[in-house]
Amino acid sequence: MRFDMPFLRKIVLSVVLCGSAVGFAQAEGRTLPKPLANHPGNVFLSGEEVVVPLPAATWDAWQAVDYEGKVVVEGSGGPVRLGRLPVGYYEVRRKNASTATQDRVSVGVVAPLAVPTPKTSPIGIDVAMAWSFQEDKMRAVANLCTLAGINWVRDRLNWGEMEPRQGKFAARTRYDTSAFTQNAAGLQILQVNHVCPAWAGPDHGRFPTDLRNAYRFYRAMAQRWAGKVLAFEPWNEADIPMFGGHTGSEIASLQKASYLGLKAGNPRIIVCQNVFADHNRAILAELKANQVWPYFDTFNLHHYVGVSQYPSVYADFRAVSAGKPLWVTEFNVPVTWSGDEKRREPGDADLHIQAERMAQVFSGVLQEGVQAAFFFMLPHYVEKQIQFGLIHPDLTPRPAYVALAAVGRWLADAKPLGKLKSDKRSVHALLFRARPDGKDKLVLVAWADRKQQPLALPARPVAAFDHLGRARGGIAKTVELSSAPVYLLFSADVLEKFARDLPPAPAARLGGVPSPVVFQAVWPQKRVGLFQSAYHIAANQPERIPIFVYNFGSKPVEGRLSVVAPKGWKLSLPDRVKAQPGERVELALAVDLRGATSLGCAPVTIRGDFQSGGAPILSLRLFPETR
Repeated sequence: MRFDMPFLRKIVLSVVLCGSAVGFAQAEGRTLPKPLANHPGNVFLSGEEVVVPLPAATWDAWQAVDYEGKVVVEGSGGPVRLGRLPVGYYEVRRKNASTATQDRVSVGVVAPLAVPTPKTSPIGIDVAMAWSFQEDKMRAVANLCTLAGINWVRDRLNWGEMEPRQGKFAARTRYDTSAFTQNAAGLQILQVNHVCPAWAGPDHGRFPTDLRNAYRFYRAMAQRWAGKVLAFEPWNEADIPMFGGHTGSEIASLQKASYLGLKAGNPRIIVCQNVFADHNRAILAELKANQVWPYFDTFNLHHYVGVSQYPSVYADFRAVSAGKPLWVTEFNVPVTWSGDEKRREPGDADLHIQAERMAQVFSGVLQEGVQAAFFFMLPHYVEKQIQFGLIHPDLTPRPAYVALAAVGRWLADAKPLGKLKSDKRSVHALLFRARPDGKDKLVLVAWADRKQQPLALPARPVAAFDHLGRARGGIAKTVELSSAPVYLLFSADVLEKFARDLPPAPAARLGGVPSPVVFQAVWPQKRVGLFQSAYHIAANQPERIPIFVYNFGSKPVEGRLSVVAPKGWKLSLPDRVKAQPGERVELALAVDLRGATSLGCAPVTIRGDFQSGGAPILSLRLFPETR
């Protein structure tokens, strides 16, 4: 074997220990979650006495209404005692007052979990705990997650706050508190960074100039939070201008360095592909050309499109996933807020739409084979006119939080089984095998784009629930559908009765072993064509593109380099290179296109052949232009 054997053994060990994307966490047990004593956020389990503080001393009388606006309890004075309410969303409103949001407070009642949430369940949410909540609120927020049946949570990290000076890390921070709090609650944590400290690069929104800094940072963080933070995304949405606007080649180089650092810090860490915001085919093609798949355990993506567009979006990403598990770490079809600019609260109709979409989007992504799905997001969070959050700033729920709890129960450990065949395009019926009570069940999530669409079932459900998790009576073999999804539960032995289109198959699994040698091209951002994922270069004069060779291994390396370019292009690079452990060697790719007959955007590939460092590769697209 021609690889650095100590390095190779470390990487192979990490793959064995990691197993599936969530395998190593299975040894740790969970208990059934209970609300904290003070019921933060006014969230209760069904069967509990619902008692909430009087929203304001000036209220002389109040009434509690359910999701449909029907009065369920009336009273005066405080505290507000509502008795034992069934599962649902409720509001306590000031009687004889306006319908303004300041004259109401929300209450959520969710069903107790039948069994602890499986650690293989795909249900997750972006909490952004460290950025969104003060430390004294973190335990309450983590409790709301566990009550909803959440398995995975996504957090946010600021590299510059953790490492304010190169090599000098901060003592205990809000990021540590967030990690320890969520871990103590039994939640599995995915962490993401998208900030470069000033000392590591001139632009905090772009990757560090020297990838050794990324390697060292992620090695330190993997060590610091070993056993607490289980997964890392090395960067957030690097493919769009907001987070640096990087090419596929640049994304691949950062990924390789970050992977090696994370695994050096903790071989059991789950290293995710730094996540995509868009499905730019040029960026994805360049990423694939850089053979990055040995350097990620999961392939991560984001989207905010409608459910009907999921198949085409996932097809693009699945094609470059190398058969690794798909994680969608942000997804939503959000609603807008209206009225009071300070409160930024959606109207009642939009709150209902937000709740209805919860089951739609979760079942849609899970049907595409996603193994971990993180809804965006739990906290009150606004971008322009869009409200993403499921809870208010005071932690009280919007109806969609109660709908999330229904997802967490009925799609616990869900595996896709396909879409029911139907001659009605407006009907959506997605079938899963799930374990809501610790035993295999068939769970059908069904809704329609138009009201009163009948769906004939091949068997009678054993139970039915609406999108908020409320039990439905009158179970029959035909169900009337609307935009509000229903969960229909069947015994596992009736699967053969369902005529269905099977879910998409995963991509073929690609092999490969990470190399400790990483190549990096550096080019001014103003000369990057993001749509083409290409570097703009002069067609009428020579250019020199800086190429860096890193050795992240434990032994010196020496190897041969070769360049493959379009016919007629004159390119040259030193044919040999040496690098000590931890060294960064600068080379230059000389490009001279004067006299070339073909000047279209095209890939150039640099290959390495190293006795102890494997066969690293760098593929970058060049876009000639007259300067």
